[in-house]
Amino acid sequence: MGGLQQQQQSIPDAPAPQPAASSPANLSNLKNSVTPGEGTAKDATPDSPQSQADQQPAPPPEQAPVQQTAPELPVAGQGPSYTIHVPVNEILVPVTVRDKKGNLVPGLTWRQFRVYEDGQPQRISFFTVDPFPLSVAFVIDASVPADVMHKVNESLAAVPGAFSPADSVAIFTYNTSPTEVTTFTAAEGNRLVAAFQSAKRPGRDMGVPALGGPLDNGPMINNKQVDPNMAPQRGSVGFIKIPKENHPLNDAILAAAKALASQPKGRRRILYVISDGKEAGSKATYKEVVRYMLTNNISLYGTLVGESAMWGMGYLDKMHLPLIPTMRDNILPKYAFATGGVLDSEFSENGIQRSFAKITQSVRTQYTLGYISHAPIMSSKFHTIDVRVEGITGLDVQARDGYYPSSADIEQ
Repeated sequence: MGGLQQQQQSIPDAPAPQPAASSPANLSNLKNSVTPGEGTAKDATPDSPQSQADQQPAPPPEQAPVQQTAPELPVAGQGPSYTIHVPVNEILVPVTVRDKKGNLVPGLTWRQFRVYEDGQPQRISFFTVDPFPLSVAFVIDASVPADVMHKVNESLAAVPGAFSPADSVAIFTYNTSPTEVTTFTAAEGNRLVAAFQSAKRPGRDMGVPALGGPLDNGPMINNKQVDPNMAPQRGSVGFIKIPKENHPLNDAILAAAKALASQPKGRRRILYVISDGKEAGSKATYKEVVRYMLTNNISLYGTLVGESAMWGMGYLDKMHLPLIPTMRDNILPKYAFATGGVLDSEFSENGIQRSFAKITQSVRTQYTLGYISHAPIMSSKFHTIDVRVEGITGLDVQARDGYYPSSADIEQ
């Protein structure tokens, strides 16, 4: 018995029973021990200020005040208009039309023209016969012979009379390199007259020392040299080295074209060359220059003088020009035909003066066609342009051969 009592004393005491959590007394305290939305955090006591603030509902969001008056609406058809601008590539093509005799053909309508880009017909979206203001860059060849240069100098006084007050003119000359005589200035005024006066040059001296002949050995008396210093050495062969001629026509055209490219859009950009068309010694190539001109909508016109001019020829067209032998070393026809320009061949001083007025008139009476091209703007590919007149035979239609896309052509 005593051993049993000792065993009972060695058993540890069991934990005291706890009241059930679902008893009514404990359920009544749940509202004080758990804060709504906070769980059973230890610091959420019923009397803390934070718990009391959490129990308060959030204020409703502020609402915009209700508009009491109706907006003022314009009368139908009288409100402001809004335009949605969509970038498009509009190509404008100046066109000159002549008959078999070289006379300008007026009175044509847009229905008689056909425009093709890369061989595909295009829809004409713009047509006008109204003249555009002109920006003209003159390029005067100062490397022509002195007698030809004299005729050119005397004819320059007639140039300002061929332009209107809205036109502007720049002048370049070239001999061994291009020189800008004046930047673009108003076509009517004393400044332009003075600029053409300062553009006059003496020309190239054609004198060449004699080689051989009676004057080769100096004066002689009784078959003896009067001046022993001029006696030819026995066995020596006299020779003379003629300096190579320089005619940087490509460089001069490129310099004038860069000046024209900065002229405002909406003006006709004309490059007018007075030269015999010879090219030698330029840094720029023909392909580089003509590409720049076609990219910037520049057309080349010109008056051929000197050896390239033929008496009585006047206006030159594509059909007869290849048959003229003096055109073999002349690159101006290539420029004119590629850019849609016109050349006039004049031999006399009066003819050179008349050519200014004739070519200016042909520019002012041009037809201007426009169409929307779907060619990629960022492409550097050349796109051909072919303009035709339907229903009339024997016409010479002059327009540029094509164009290179440019971001400047995009209309917003």
